[in-house]
Amino acid sequence: MSRRALRRLRGEQRGQEEPGLGELGLDPGPERCREGLPPAAVGRGRREPARTGVSNRFELITAEESEDEPPSREERADARLSERDAAGGNNEGAVTEETEGDGQRDGEEAEQPDQTVTNPQPVLSNKPRKKKKKRKTKKTSAGETLEDNNLEDIDSLLEKIEDTNGLSPQTQSGIIADSRPLLYVEHRPRQRQRQYVRSTWLTAPKNTWPRFSKTGIAMQLVDSRRGVQYFTFEHHREYQQVQFKFLDAVESMDPNNIVLLLQMNPYHVDSLLQLSDVCRMQEDQEMARDLIERALYSLECTFHPVFSLTSGTCRLDYRRPENRAFFLALFKHLMFLEKRGCPRTALEFCKLILSLDPENDPLCVLLLIDFLSLRAREYTFLTRMFQEWESHRNLSQLPNFAFSVPLAYFFLSQQEERSELELSQARERAARLIQLALIMFPSVLMPLLDHCSVQPDARVASHSFFGLNAQISQPPALNQLTSLYVGRTHSLWKDPAVMAWLETNVREVLRMVDARDPLVEESEHKRKMRYQSAPRNIYRHIILSEMKEATAALPLEVTSQPVMGFDPLPPLDSIVSYTRPERTNRPSNESTLSLFFRSLLPNFNLQGDIRHDGDEEAGAGQDLNQGVNRLMAAMRDMLANIQFQEPPRDDNPEGDGDWD
Repeated sequence: MSRRALRRLRGEQRGQEEPGLGELGLDPGPERCREGLPPAAVGRGRREPARTGVSNRFELITAEESEDEPPSREERADARLSERDAAGGNNEGAVTEETEGDGQRDGEEAEQPDQTVTNPQPVLSNKPRKKKKKRKTKKTSAGETLEDNNLEDIDSLLEKIEDTNGLSPQTQSGIIADSRPLLYVEHRPRQRQRQYVRSTWLTAPKNTWPRFSKTGIAMQLVDSRRGVQYFTFEHHREYQQVQFKFLDAVESMDPNNIVLLLQMNPYHVDSLLQLSDVCRMQEDQEMARDLIERALYSLECTFHPVFSLTSGTCRLDYRRPENRAFFLALFKHLMFLEKRGCPRTALEFCKLILSLDPENDPLCVLLLIDFLSLRAREYTFLTRMFQEWESHRNLSQLPNFAFSVPLAYFFLSQQEERSELELSQARERAARLIQLALIMFPSVLMPLLDHCSVQPDARVASHSFFGLNAQISQPPALNQLTSLYVGRTHSLWKDPAVMAWLETNVREVLRMVDARDPLVEESEHKRKMRYQSAPRNIYRHIILSEMKEATAALPLEVTSQPVMGFDPLPPLDSIVSYTRPERTNRPSNESTLSLFFRSLLPNFNLQGDIRHDGDEEAGAGQDLNQGVNRLMAAMRDMLANIQFQEPPRDDNPEGDGDWD
């Protein structure tokens, strides 16, 4: 009869025996000692920590048991040997446990027999044995499964961590968002890329692009101070030679030469920028955008390992010609994004450009960032930027910030999810700032209403403060700024609620003007003293933006000079690392005789091949002799090819001698 049947006959069930006194840590008493059992054998035979009130037999299952792996053959054999040894009493002093083997039926629980310990020092077998038991999900006395208990333990642990920090995940994310740097750039979602191309953030490479190889551009870390890193792009010698060929192609005024250059060097950045402008003028917007993305990809593949797009602490000097291509490619790309209806992504690119040189702002993206913030409905970012930068950048002196910031506060006052206090504060700030903007820049109102197709009332139209005189009397630089703002952002003011709010504040401003408020006279004095001439970065921004309202207001000294798409209005204090070699073969320096022979013989070259190296003085005599020899050879060839045609003869000898 098996041991399991013997236990059932005795009425013993595992987990239902009374706990022994040895397990409770008490003296077994004289009665049990009289039975001849040692104190260690009192109660159950397993030597383990005491368990009081064991009501669930599954609590005795250890956590090391595997749920899925069946026992191996060796383990099954060890289990059978252990059972035979325990049954026969031949292996005294060994602690044995019954292990479920091949004969276990589905639904049977793992049971352990009573064990008798005759020796306090157990004898271990040579091989360590693992207990392999199927682990069933059994309900506890409270009706919960073990898995539920584990999940509850994890949840309670997370709650304790949150209580310790005093912040919930939502609160933490909100505080992190507010504590980020102002120009922190957020990554935008990207599509899956091919496996064999490197991962990039600015653009995703396309299957139609040529395979990328090293272009000869590298980025170097120049300096690092006060937590800010200063980088620069560098052109290797091979790339410099391609750059010289590109300049020759630009001077030829033939776009086909740039196309030929790109066929040989498909990732030459300046060629991509220049050809993109050509495609855009030809109304091929898709190709123009594709070329800009390829230029960005080429530059991103050369980034320094420390260079970060998102931290806002990496700088590039626009005065270096090698760095300008990155600024221009980013600007052109964000303009394409804005036109395609992606204002939020365009805003992140705008913040990236501003973070590269926030002090100088070479492309003057401050004239654009307010518009993108309003388009993307990032009103909090715009108001935060105004509050943090107004003290040292005087943003209120730019018409775009003077009008866009109160408009952002107005939109915030329309958000019902905010508290009543926040809504009231937003309304007050919006009214105060829009009145200051109308007093400082009165020439904005009438063009803005005209672009919105709104007819002002008679009082506003006839008042001299907002009339035609306000537009005529303003300085030229201010005229450029106001024209740029109205042409770019007039669509944001067409909302009827916005127009009603604007009308209310216009009437309040007229009341202040009629009352001769000192603020009106002070603002007029500021307009006359300032805005006499715009800095070069504003002209550069207007040219890149291509707003016809602002382009028409550019001064003659800007419009009269040629503007190239790969480097519009370069800084006057540029830092040049390498120069283009002088071209010795210049037709303007050739003599009249040389030009004459060139017209007859196009292959004739008096100066010969260009000398790339060597001393010019040492080879001057040799060059002169070679030039004279070429000239004489050309004259001999010309004289040898000259054939004189004889005049036709007439059979009449008495003719007048005239040729027919």
